[in-house]
Amino acid sequence: MAKNRKNYEYTVNQVPPIGHLLVLSFQHVLLMVMSLSLPILFVSQMNGTPQFAISLIAFSMLAAGVGSIVQSVGLPFIGSGYLCPNLCGPSYFSLSLSAAWTGGIPLMRGMIIIAGLIEMAIAPIIQKLNKVFPPFIVGLVVAMVGVSVIKTSISSFFGLSFHGDAIQNFDILIGVVSLMIMVLANLWGKGFIKIYCLIIGMLGGWILALILIPEYWHTLITVKDFPIFALPTFEEGFTNISFDPKMLIPFVVIAISGSLKSFGNLLAAQKISEPELETPNFDPIRKGLLADGFSTALAGLLGGMAVDTSSSNIGLAGATKVVSRWISVVAGIMFIILAFFPMVISALSMMPKPVLGASVLFAGSFMISTGFMQMFSEKWSPRKTFVVGISLFFGLSTAFLPELYARSPQFIQTFFTDPLPTTTVIAVILNLLFNLDVLFEKFKNRGK
Repeated sequence: MAKNRKNYEYTVNQVPPIGHLLVLSFQHVLLMVMSLSLPILFVSQMNGTPQFAISLIAFSMLAAGVGSIVQSVGLPFIGSGYLCPNLCGPSYFSLSLSAAWTGGIPLMRGMIIIAGLIEMAIAPIIQKLNKVFPPFIVGLVVAMVGVSVIKTSISSFFGLSFHGDAIQNFDILIGVVSLMIMVLANLWGKGFIKIYCLIIGMLGGWILALILIPEYWHTLITVKDFPIFALPTFEEGFTNISFDPKMLIPFVVIAISGSLKSFGNLLAAQKISEPELETPNFDPIRKGLLADGFSTALAGLLGGMAVDTSSSNIGLAGATKVVSRWISVVAGIMFIILAFFPMVISALSMMPKPVLGASVLFAGSFMISTGFMQMFSEKWSPRKTFVVGISLFFGLSTAFLPELYARSPQFIQTFFTDPLPTTTVIAVILNLLFNLDVLFEKFKNRGK
């Protein structure tokens, strides 16, 4: 155990000194803040008032903050006990918007609550999957956690907000410089330079953006339109909850998909937090999925956007070798406090997109490499080649050909939604299928 963790700055149960704890937690908050673009976009699609925007963002942050604490603090019956913060989940965005267009915020709230309860109901099933996740499939799932953020990271890295946007030379330069500062600080830095590499890179990229692109100054000036302190209000639909049976199936589908995605994130968090484990320990994974479902249901109850576990934050923890769960707890507390300071949140959310893209790319790279190392850490075989190859083909096709699966039957859409859950499901099924002869031989020999 000591050998596996000797290069860690802070292990999963260690509490960093208060100064380091606060700065390391804020470093994770910077990644969590980028997800607030979802409620901001949601408000624009709903033509909401400024007060509506403040309330939606605040309720979303409260749910994410509480979820981060419950997930990581180490309660007896709920939460994984790993560094695994929550943020606004992109998986739920489109469906939540459809629900809001159909029946307003009350319907969105009700359907998100149902999705959270479904995730909680799925959690106990995970306890029975320990025999279908050999180390190479665990490695594949961890790698796909990094792959799942490629679209978000690369589009942001080039400064793109909408399909068809032109790529600017300065945006490329800002993205490259930000990424290089993060990587070189992590590789060559010592002490606080290494563990704070993300903040250093973000700060450097932001300063460069302000120098090269004057528009960023104008954007920052707009924060004065937001109040320094504001309490969310229960107006404009936040006082009612409704349900629609017609939307039940789509939300069941997205809840299953969200559970599979969080399952992959939690496996990745376990891999970097407890590297001495040779096979997954499904008890904390089960409690982690229960916490994820609870957080999603809480978001609906409060009136915020659905929340989810964060792949980027897990990757950052692995890259910096700082995996203390208390960082996630303090980050959750910070997120709750920031929910009442719209001006601060507005300023942080206006960080240049290339800088944000570089941050996610930095974190995702670690997850992909860690997964590959896990996959090839044991003897390879043709069976594994086809399990990994076929599942990757179909998993990645969901990113390359989303319009194809949008026209497919509902059952197919349930699992073919995102590279991470699709690859996971197919890999498990194929591994069982391709090893039927081995199971048959064991069964035959047992009968003799």
